Amino acid sequence: MKENNVEKDIAQMIKKEFDKNYGNTWHCIVGRNFGSFVTHETKHFIYFYVGNLAVLLYKTA
Repeated sequence: MKENNVEKDIAQMIKKEFDKNYGNTWHCIVGRNFGSFVTHETKHFIYFYVGNLAVLLYKTA
């Protein structure tokens, strides 16, 4: 359970920074195992891994 809190905290920190630097409406998901199907603005979608932790960051249209 504690690990989920760390992932939530990471997602919250990334979202706040992107909202501040690039405007509101960013969404961030951080975890080891998740699926996604999202609508986003063109050129506003980032998906990458840090070790075995995936980060999905996108801005809605």
